[in-house]
Amino acid sequence: MATPKLLRFALPMQVAAVCYRRRGNGVEFLLVNSNGGNKWTFPKGSPETTMSHSRAAEKEAWEEAGVRGRIETRHFHLYLHSKGVFWKPPGVREFVVKSFLMEVTENGHPHENDRNPTWFLPENARKILAKGREVKYAKEIQSVIDRALELISPPHSAGRVKRGTDDLFSAPIL
Repeated sequence: MATPKLLRFALPMQVAAVCYRRRGNGVEFLLVNSNGGNKWTFPKGSPETTMSHSRAAEKEAWEEAGVRGRIETRHFHLYLHSKGVFWKPPGVREFVVKSFLMEVTENGHPHENDRNPTWFLPENARKILAKGREVKYAKEIQSVIDRALELISPPHSAGRVKRGTDDLFSAPIL
């Protein structure tokens, strides 16, 4: 009997494809502009009832960033995400985002306009993901990069994250 009451208070969920590629000894992450275009994020959206969460995340990567690759079947991280602002209805809404690692093997063109998929070095990805977010949510989304690096970096280079230049991005996806 307790289950329906708990579900009433559960946060809605989204799924995200944390897209990456290896470059030499380093890794780059692919980010897209949010719907409003004022923030950067991972390709993400609501899960679909007709497919697994990992497949739904993979679909988001294709639609929002125009990329395909090898996606992990199990999520590697959960983080809190917010949408909206408190002064406009419906206010701030929180979501739990299930993150799936996806190594990109094929670049195409996004199916959604104004997403501007761009590759970022890890340090720069952390900075740009925090931009325009409240501290709580900035730390949440930055933790995705940190956890991803733990899983995809070779053990001998775990302490050596490739440093970027003064630019915040590595290169746009073409």
